[in-house]
Amino acid sequence: MKKILLLLSVLLFVISCGKKESEVTAEKTGQTLTFYAGLQEDHAAMVAKEFEKETGIETNFVRMSSGEVLARLKAERNNMSASVWYGGPLDAFVAAKEADLIEPYMSPEAANIKEGLKGPEGYWTGIYVGYLGFVGNQQMLDEKGLKMPTSWADLLKPEYKGEIVVAHPGSSGTAYTMLATLVQLMGEDEAMEYLKKFNGQVRQYTKSGTAPGRMAGQGETTIGITFLHDAIKYKKEGYKDIVISAPSEGTGYEIGGVALLKNGPDQETAKKFIDWVLTKRVQEMGQTVGSFQFLTNKDAMPPSEADPIKNTKLIKYDFDWAGKNRIRLVERFSTETSTTAPKK
Repeated sequence: MKKILLLLSVLLFVISCGKKESEVTAEKTGQTLTFYAGLQEDHAAMVAKEFEKETGIETNFVRMSSGEVLARLKAERNNMSASVWYGGPLDAFVAAKEADLIEPYMSPEAANIKEGLKGPEGYWTGIYVGYLGFVGNQQMLDEKGLKMPTSWADLLKPEYKGEIVVAHPGSSGTAYTMLATLVQLMGEDEAMEYLKKFNGQVRQYTKSGTAPGRMAGQGETTIGITFLHDAIKYKKEGYKDIVISAPSEGTGYEIGGVALLKNGPDQETAKKFIDWVLTKRVQEMGQTVGSFQFLTNKDAMPPSEADPIKNTKLIKYDFDWAGKNRIRLVERFSTETSTTAPKK
């Protein structure tokens, strides 16, 4: 009997030593965290892994487009599964605030976030900035004798008919940024007239705003509309035919945000996560997985890959207005173009 007990003790010791340090710590804390991620899947996975490794808090995430996150938060209003919304254009966070789905949390780390990139009431804090633009496949452009478009007006030219892929604003924060940008540039009625003509040029509406960039890289479309840092990422991944441009009239941009979900579980753990992702070190980690946005922490070094687009002409994008008018503008866009957001 003594031998059996000794063997069991040795076996338990070996199993314990075989576990990673974070796993042992996680057992000690007993804490868990789930966040909804609006940024790229590999970025979210890296952040979840590193947070769990450093804190011992078991960390899970679900990657969704901004429209999907909003819909899920509304459905879970009285029984939230997650505690944090991490990444995705700010106007969706404003819409969530209007719907009473997020609550204020002023992180001590917010003191290091640049002015204008954090909400004064603490409902959201910026983690990155990305510019909207065009992505093309140079080989396909050459084969078809086309030039890379450089303006919103160019996209309506007959030669681009059926050559453009863009996400639908009903599901994608990227596409909603385009919709709100055009309305702010042209006025609402003129923008809707433009979008009805543009609709005739579009070969496919995707669910995700990052998809057009990858499709251009893979030669599945000649032109896509996406955030330019995503196009840079795909080119770095080996899609060498990718070329990018930004509309000469000016373009919109996103502030990627992080926010505490109202009535979410593990609120103290969620606040610890928000504090952590706002730090200089964690913001700079994004570059290791090909996230090349501009950063919001005043001490963080932006990725050198973003240098070519740093002088992009931007409009004075009104995030508060865009967020408060999101539902109405998406409904009008869907009606005017007779389109709906794809499910897959």
